[in-house]
Amino acid sequence: MTKQQNFVQKLKRIRAVLLDVDGVLTSGAIIYGLDGLELKVFDSQDGFGIVNAIKQGIRVGIITARRSEVVERRAADLGIVDLFQGSIDKLTPYETVKNTYSLTDAEIAYIGDDLLDLPLLQRVGFSAAPANAVRDVKMKVDYVAKVNGGHGAVREVIDLILKAQKK
Repeated sequence: MTKQQNFVQKLKRIRAVLLDVDGVLTSGAIIYGLDGLELKVFDSQDGFGIVNAIKQGIRVGIITARRSEVVERRAADLGIVDLFQGSIDKLTPYETVKNTYSLTDAEIAYIGDDLLDLPLLQRVGFSAAPANAVRDVKMKVDYVAKVNGGHGAVREVIDLILKAQKK
C-alpha cells in the first residue's frame, strides 16, 4: 500500500473528530476586556465544516485545557455536545468519548497544535495540526493543514475526511 493509500484508509475509518480550541479553532489569541470579558475569534468556514460533519454522521467534540464561556457558546451554536474544558490531561476525556460511543482509536481524529496535545495526537487513528502548530507537533502528525488555526484549518481537515468517505 502506498503512503497516499494508507492516508486515505485512515481517513475512511474516522467516525469522530476531536478538537483543541486555542490555536486550532482560534488563532490562539485571547482578548480580555473590562469586567472579565473574554473574546475569541472563530472562523465561520470551520463552523460550517463542523456542522456539515455532524450532519454527515461524524461526531465532533472539543477537548481543551482552558475553561471559557465563549467556547461553551460556540460549541452549542455548532451542535457540539461533547465538550470537555479544563482538561490538561486530554486522554481522560478522550477515553470517555471513546467508551461512550464504542469507538476505537482508529475511528477518531484529533486536531491539536501544542505540546499538551501530543499524547492524544499519538494515540488517535488520524492526527492533524494547523500550519501554525509548534514544530514538535507538526513533526508527529499525519497531516499539517495549509492554513493556520482559526483560519480554516479545521474545515480543511474535515473536508479531507468527508472527501475520503465520499460524503
